[in-house]
Amino acid sequence: MEKQAEKASAHISCLFPEILTIIFSYLEVKDKGRAAQVCVSWRDAAYNRMVWRGVISKLHLRRANPSLFPSLVKRGIKRVQILSLRRSLRDVVTGISNLECLDLSGCYNVTDIGLGGAFSNDLPCITALNLSLCKQVTDNSLGRIAQSLKNLEILELGGCCSISNTGLLLIAWGLRKLKQLNLRSCRHISDVGIGHLAGQSPHAATGTLELEHLGLQDCQKLTDQALKHVSGGIMQLKTINLSFCGSVTDTGLKFISKMPNLQEVNLRSCDNISDTGIGYLANGTAKISTLDVSFCDKIGDQSLQYIAQGLFCLRCLCLNACNISDDGIYRLVQTLHELTTLNIGQCIRITDKSLGLVADNLKNLSSIDLYGCTKITTVGLEKIMQLKRLTTLNLGLWHKR
Repeated sequence: MEKQAEKASAHISCLFPEILTIIFSYLEVKDKGRAAQVCVSWRDAAYNRMVWRGVISKLHLRRANPSLFPSLVKRGIKRVQILSLRRSLRDVVTGISNLECLDLSGCYNVTDIGLGGAFSNDLPCITALNLSLCKQVTDNSLGRIAQSLKNLEILELGGCCSISNTGLLLIAWGLRKLKQLNLRSCRHISDVGIGHLAGQSPHAATGTLELEHLGLQDCQKLTDQALKHVSGGIMQLKTINLSFCGSVTDTGLKFISKMPNLQEVNLRSCDNISDTGIGYLANGTAKISTLDVSFCDKIGDQSLQYIAQGLFCLRCLCLNACNISDDGIYRLVQTLHELTTLNIGQCIRITDKSLGLVADNLKNLSSIDLYGCTKITTVGLEKIMQLKRLTTLNLGLWHKR
């Protein structure tokens, strides 16, 4: 009888609610909901806000559900992703009054009218808004956002192909706390719009001078002038993505090389970047830790020498399909001993000699891409495999020899 009493007292139903709350906080989102359906005590514990801290609620807004938003508020949910939309967005922002993050990415039927209705009043709690691939959104919506979401820090507009320089002027006017802006594939954006962001139109807008992350991937109208604007006004910038911006040249890199806070630069498929531009970066004041120049066919061994002589903070270097050889790798590994990621896939001049140099000098390397390096053999791979911290090795299109 005593043993049975001990077993009964040790049953999970006898745990204090505080202990149940801690246990439930480690569960997956769907399991948190299932736990709440077991019994009243579990429901009460599962509805504790600590259990749902940081959770993003993913919703299909198809029909009215009176209990949905009160339930989310009770759990302390402040981050929502809309997977599909068949009702008014205004229901979301009014139903969750302290909403902090709203993700509408991929909701093709989001329109200016819908956003205008949702953002008709001040919404000081919202700090992150994702409108990626909402292709019906225009500058009109950005005007409403700039007026009502004054505390916005993150704005994702990737694929919003109707956005123009006027929209950027509105952003520069109203969103002074913005830290992250993604304009990927906004094809109408030009140097003038970037100038607005950088405060080049003081009579109309102060600018987004606190920006730390700027995504300009595939903005085909941008030239070196845009980077001149950035370097002159957005001095807090830490990361910039210029991949597929074909009109950016070495001159543009000369401008951003003087930015002291710049840490990550993506120049993937920027065809007009050459060794000269990398020389500018290496001789500048930027303390770059991540650099991607993949598919820039004018990048060669001279770039690696410049990098070795100036970019001492570099930890991640992507050189896929660049015109480099074993000689360039030799120069690189002499000084960049802290490198953790090296991508040299499709660099067809790389041989086992490079792999030996990497194995002997880059002891902190955790990831290397050798995709399509057809001149390497098992001899070189055996050396690479001796790196104790290596966790990722890509060997696609490699034929054993």
